[in-house]
Amino acid sequence: MGEEGKEEKRGLEATGLSLPPNRHGNLSSASSDTHLKKILHDIRSSKTSAVINYGASWCRVCSQILPSFCQLSNEFKKFSFIYADIDECPETTLSIRYTPTFHFYRDGERVDEMLGAGEERLHDRLWLHS
Repeated sequence: MGEEGKEEKRGLEATGLSLPPNRHGNLSSASSDTHLKKILHDIRSSKTSAVINYGASWCRVCSQILPSFCQLSNEFKKFSFIYADIDECPETTLSIRYTPTFHFYRDGERVDEMLGAGEERLHDRLWLHS
């Protein structure tokens, strides 16, 4: 039996991690360059507050911060939380040199960047930009 009927997991599902549930519908993942470009366009045009977590499934530090990222989506419900795997979005993430990298958007504009993990640092940045 071949792989034809088997759907490849992408985004948050592909991490294989047990992640906390998102209670506000404000957490999503970009599954391709086209999808990430659409998300970025939507952030800019709707002028929403958002945070994008650029990570990789093979990155140990990314795996450590991802559950906290998902949990924070429940606390900061006015933010859009997006996870983008650099291997699934290679064209759009060319400028990402370190994983995890977090980009923060307010009123549709990128206002901050955080390199590396740290639940308290991430929480403080979200609080600052909310």
